[in-house]
Order: sequence, then C-alpha cells, then structure tokens
Amino acid sequence: MWLMNYITNHSMTSPSAAKGELNTGGAGGTAVVSSEEHKSLEMCFPYGIVSVPPSGERAVVLPLDDGEVGLGVLAKAVGLEEGEIMLYSRGGASLVLKNDGRVLINGGEVTNG
Repeated sequence: MWLMNYITNHSMTSPSAAKGELNTGGAGGTAVVSSEEHKSLEMCFPYGIVSVPPSGERAVVLPLDDGEVGLGVLAKAVGLEEGEIMLYSRGGASLVLKNDGRVLINGGEVTNG
C-alpha cells in the first residue's frame, strides 16, 4: 500500500503539446501564446525548408526534456488533392507540385522548353 501511495504522490504527468497564437519578432524571439506564453522558441521544419511564420498564425508547441520547440503553424485549406504539395508566402507567391507532374508558379503552369 505505501508503495502505491509513494508512486502516486511522486509521479509526474507528461506535458502535452499546446496550440496558440504565434508572435514573431521582438527581443524575446518567437513566442506562442496559449493558456500560457511559450517564449524564445526554436522552430522545427523538414530538412531544407526554413520559414519565419507571420504573427497571428495558429501554431503548435511541443515540450521537450530540455525546453520547448515550435512545430509550425496549422495548415489552411488551399484546395490541394491528396499527395500534392504547395509552398506559399505571405505576399501571395506560390509553388504547387501537382499529382499529374505539372508545376504551377503563382497559378501559371510552367512548361518544359
């Protein structure tokens, strides 16, 4: 019985991911405000892709054993088919890789040749 009480009283619950509003810039670097403020976050991206998401986007923060990391922003519906990829900027530039092999840059199809 004492062992069960000890384990219950001394166990820690694992922290979980949080979702909140992104705030980029300022002296504190990137921060996400959810039920609490997560400051000076390093952002996590797939290899070869780097981005500075704009303030106001909805972002996800994951606690780690040595701090926290921003996993990125929540995707918006953009009308892609399953398996297609889109890169876009805040200013409106876009690159879409279509399933049929076409490449669209700012909505226009790129032709070979």
